[in-house]
Amino acid sequence: MSRLLRSHFSRLWKDRLFWLCMGAVLVYSVVYMLNGCRQAAADLSEYSYSIDSYYFQFALWIGFFCAVFSSMFLGTEYSDGTIRNKIAAGHTRTNIYLSGLITAFTAALLMMSAWLVGALSAVPVLGFWKIGVPRLLLFLLISVLFVLAYSAICAAVNMLSSGKALSVLVSILLFLGLLVLASMLYNSLSEPEMISGVQITQNGMEMAQPSPNPNYVTGARREIYSFLVDFLPTGQGIRVWQLEVTNPVRMLASSLFITAAVTAGGLYAFQKKDVK
Repeated sequence: MSRLLRSHFSRLWKDRLFWLCMGAVLVYSVVYMLNGCRQAAADLSEYSYSIDSYYFQFALWIGFFCAVFSSMFLGTEYSDGTIRNKIAAGHTRTNIYLSGLITAFTAALLMMSAWLVGALSAVPVLGFWKIGVPRLLLFLLISVLFVLAYSAICAAVNMLSSGKALSVLVSILLFLGLLVLASMLYNSLSEPEMISGVQITQNGMEMAQPSPNPNYVTGARREIYSFLVDFLPTGQGIRVWQLEVTNPVRMLASSLFITAAVTAGGLYAFQKKDVK
């Protein structure tokens, strides 16, 4: 395993796509945070801006970078015949699979770290986190674990697919599909219980009496939706981004479960795969 990891990390430090992703994330974080500073400086209302509102925006799309990079990096293993050579050299398929997962996870963590460092550029204007250090650390821990779940999913897709182009397509579409699903569930949960319309009276336009919102999700369906948002890595990303983490234990356990289940399934399938 150690030899495989040394080989992967040696490739990682020389990989142009990795450094391109790191640079893109860093530049975007600085530009995004400085735009937040500009909004805070230009807004003359009493609204209080804080770094909290911007700092966790990475949680929404870090899975996309994980999907793209891991597909290109691990996909090369098949196109160059590297996996076949590793097996011929005596490396076990379990070690080959896990080394790919660890490398993908490390790369995703470094990209996330690039955002976190770049986002500190807003501290002089927006100040430090109002959520407090304990909650900040909790959000970061949740982020690390759902990035691990992303990495496990991407590693499974790429280690079981022999075509690099197909791996990239499947990984990106899978991420986007999970993001759309989580967004739909989250938006349904965000519907207000009561709504007020506008009616025209003799005195002009007035707010009508609040009435029940037909789109408000109740009962068992609400519990299921809430569980799925907390379970999906994309749903956790939305929760962290919106600073609405209400059940951190369930989120942490879900990420660990997804990682273990996907890795176990991926390992089993990889053992059976005909590596050409």
